[in-house]
Amino acid sequence: MSALGFDTSNYTASAAWTDGKTDKSERRILSVKSGERGIRQSEGVFRHVKLLPALYESLTADIDLNDVKAVGVSVRPRNVLGSYMPVFLVGEGCGRVAASSLGVPVYEFSHQDGHIMAGIYSGGCFELLDRDFLSVHISGGTTEILKSRYTMRAFENKIIGATKDISAGQFIDRIGVKLGLDFPAGKALEQLAAEADDAVKLPVSVQGSFMSFSGVETKASRMTDSTDRAALARGVLETVALTLVSSVNNAIKETGAHDVLIVGGVASNGIIRKALTEHLDADVFFASAKYSSDNAVGTAYLAYLASKEA
Repeated sequence: MSALGFDTSNYTASAAWTDGKTDKSERRILSVKSGERGIRQSEGVFRHVKLLPALYESLTADIDLNDVKAVGVSVRPRNVLGSYMPVFLVGEGCGRVAASSLGVPVYEFSHQDGHIMAGIYSGGCFELLDRDFLSVHISGGTTEILKSRYTMRAFENKIIGATKDISAGQFIDRIGVKLGLDFPAGKALEQLAAEADDAVKLPVSVQGSFMSFSGVETKASRMTDSTDRAALARGVLETVALTLVSSVNNAIKETGAHDVLIVGGVASNGIIRKALTEHLDADVFFASAKYSSDNAVGTAYLAYLASKEA
């Protein structure tokens, strides 16, 4: 038995397959023009429509489709009222066509559920499916600390902490673009930071398990023309790391949590990952770097579980 998954987020088109033990995925990052900080939803929809059929064809070239018993689709960013982005309609539509042609059920999930499941799957921490844990979702659009529990076909997520303004990923991308890097800027900013002997000291803003990045983003933006680029890049990443460590540790104290799962594209950053590994007061699990960024593998695995539980 196996399952397919589709996820069309703001900047990544992705299709995946899993039999519960192994997986295969095809994905493409939507390019952004140099100097710009994103693309419009309408443009994203158009790009996904062009990309996804070819990705699906490549994915299924050596897969036994007769063994596929379910299809999972990401239909919304998060499991909260009003959570919606048009780009997810493309993956949902493609997934429903695939399911119809195969005669199998479609299961709907949130993009965030897919991130959490990709973390559990790639991190090998399946024991988290049987108990409460904290999931920390840090990406280009989201920075949240959640009390999570797997229930039938989804995760129940209660927000324990979050950014009050821009996300950690937005902070990183905005400074990266101002430093002349292409969007998304996370990997390039980390490479630039590796050249620094020291880091620029930037403020950390934390209240309990909630945090803010807009103030430090303003301060760092004013420094891009007058400060060593590598030192500023390292300062940005170290500030994100310190902010997350403080906020998550406060959430651990508040909830008494013993397990923390870190997911999302920002979680693949080496400086941030090292700080969270060394300074969180709990057992820490990470999505593998390969599955930290947007992908459909978690969505496919959720569909696999849903089919087994049906």
